[in-house]
Amino acid sequence: MLSIDFSILNVALPEIGRDLHISAATLPWVATAFALPSAGFTLLFGRLGDLAGRRRLFLAGIVLLAAGSLTGGLAPSPAVLLGARVAQGLAAALAIPSALGLLTTSFAEGPLRERVLGLNGSLLAGGFTVGALLGGVLTDFLSWRWAFLINVPIAVAIAIAAPAVIAESRHPQRPRLDVPGAVTVTSGLLALVYGVTLARQDGWGSASALGTLAVSGVLLAAFFVVERHSSDPLASVTVLARPSVKWGNLGGLTIFSMGSAVVYLMTLYLQGTLGYSPLVTGLAFAVPGVAAVVAGTVAPRVIGRIGTRFTLVGGILLQGAGFATLLALGSQRAWLVLVLAALGIGFFGHVSGIVAYTVTATSGLPADEQGLATGLTTMTQLVGLTIGIPVIGAIAGTMSLAGLHRGIGTDVALNAVFAAAIWAGLRPRGRTVQAVHAAPAAVSATPAASVRSADTARG
Repeated sequence: MLSIDFSILNVALPEIGRDLHISAATLPWVATAFALPSAGFTLLFGRLGDLAGRRRLFLAGIVLLAAGSLTGGLAPSPAVLLGARVAQGLAAALAIPSALGLLTTSFAEGPLRERVLGLNGSLLAGGFTVGALLGGVLTDFLSWRWAFLINVPIAVAIAIAAPAVIAESRHPQRPRLDVPGAVTVTSGLLALVYGVTLARQDGWGSASALGTLAVSGVLLAAFFVVERHSSDPLASVTVLARPSVKWGNLGGLTIFSMGSAVVYLMTLYLQGTLGYSPLVTGLAFAVPGVAAVVAGTVAPRVIGRIGTRFTLVGGILLQGAGFATLLALGSQRAWLVLVLAALGIGFFGHVSGIVAYTVTATSGLPADEQGLATGLTTMTQLVGLTIGIPVIGAIAGTMSLAGLHRGIGTDVALNAVFAAAIWAGLRPRGRTVQAVHAAPAAVSATPAASVRSADTARG
């Protein structure tokens, strides 16, 4: 549900603008009003889940999602609609890290957790794709308001069922909240998303965008200084410095930012260049949606055989390879076939990478740190979805074929560069290699388990 909310309104935005008399300059704020709180508060709420209870925050997020969706569906004015989107963004920040934390604390590290996170990855990417499809269908056949209202009965059903089937989970000692850390990281992330939004609106060279991004950098630097000296840090510096956390989240940032950017470019290409309707555009994303579901079931087995490092880097490279074929696109409608094939390949790699980065970034940590770990992975996801489109969109410039190819070429190159960096960052350390070589019989008897153990030890 929360993943669908990222994309369901994309194809409905023109209709929303006409119905509520929202200007073209203001319309992007319908998306930004969701992105600001969802990215800005997710690390804070993820840590609060450790302290106050993950199930409690999950349920609060679901209830807030229902209220925000109902308000958005009935919104009589732009101001009410933007307020509803802010509520939905806060709901995402509450519910997503708490839900992921409940998964990682309910299943021990190993094949079972990897299968669960594989399903999570399938639903995450599949929801993003289904959102594009639903946005087209609901807008064409009913009204854009149903893009909001469809959430309400589902959220109510989850809120009723969850207390009976999910056990509460929290930090056993309930330490105090690191208020200075919470203020600096939340303000820094809000400034980052706002600065990227201004850059997309006013240009990357504008004083407003550069000034806001500079403020973001200062606040995030202050956050790290605060955490180094805090007795109960919001985000332990030792956890942030772990190779598995650091490089795993860089992998997630690459996957989400580059994947969402290509979805955005292909949406414009299919409707603008090829002239397809929103409905056909939404249907076109069904193919990568199927590939995403398949990848979510296959990725845990791949991780079991070759480890998270190979799977994460391989997923990023496969995503880039699929997108690279889009450099051949032309202006005839027959190129739709290539779009379907390329997105299918790319999204198979995309979800494989999502599963591998989630496993990597949450492995080797105790249960009382899982809220922080899942808050970081969720923050990575939400920031990636926020910054990928404006960065690649700015490089593409106009939506001519030349601009499209420029944006896709940059996207493919960045996939390759970051895959190489992550491969080097997650390389086995000396003591891990020695530990593996010290027990050759065990390694040869259970190769998959040994690879997973090596991946965990590297963290």
